[in-house]
Amino acid sequence: MIKRYRYIIIGVSLLFFVVAVAMTIYKYMPKEEVIIKPSETYYITVQKDIKTNFKGSYRRTFNDKNDVHLKAAKSYGIVSQPVDIEKSLEEGALAEVITCDYYEVDKLTHSHPYLVPHAKERLDELGEAFNQALAERGGGSYRFIITSVLRKETDIKRLRRWNVNSTENSAHLFGTTVDITYRRFSKYTPQFIISDLDLKLLLAETLQKFREEGKCYVKYEVKQGCFHITFR
Repeated sequence: MIKRYRYIIIGVSLLFFVVAVAMTIYKYMPKEEVIIKPSETYYITVQKDIKTNFKGSYRRTFNDKNDVHLKAAKSYGIVSQPVDIEKSLEEGALAEVITCDYYEVDKLTHSHPYLVPHAKERLDELGEAFNQALAERGGGSYRFIITSVLRKETDIKRLRRWNVNSTENSAHLFGTTVDITYRRFSKYTPQFIISDLDLKLLLAETLQKFREEGKCYVKYEVKQGCFHITFR
């Protein structure tokens, strides 16, 4: 009996000794450094004011009348009416307008995201110019938002039920015209926060340059809260 207890005591002692040695070895073993990375990039957001070169009245600067837009739309856009979107896409007469790095296409309820290729190129050029002007002033990345593009006759009829200012002879029928809201903008990166007013001024500055270069006509729409633009 005494021998049995002696063996048990020796066995337990050996077990504690082995555990102690193992813990000592583990304690002094070189360990790989564990780096915990955040799941997303972390930004310290900064409110930033940007300088713009637009000084003047929106209404007086962007006052191209509907007949001017309509004449340009008929000259540069789709002549045959009503527009057959599927056929025009197959023939290459229309190009799709989708959200990209330069601009965001809003949820469209009374129009379709298509322009004639020439107008699509002008829109991309406008978006790139706006983004470049913002980047040059250290303002981060924002996109303007397109709220209306190509309208069919049925879209205009539905629109006129609640918007008495809309017209049957609309430049939107010809795939040359877009509406860009100035009331809100899409934030592409969260680093800088820029006021909608500053972004509106920068968009106006970019549009003013485009208009002076003969690339578009612009009407400042107060009730609709947008720049009505027909590309030339």
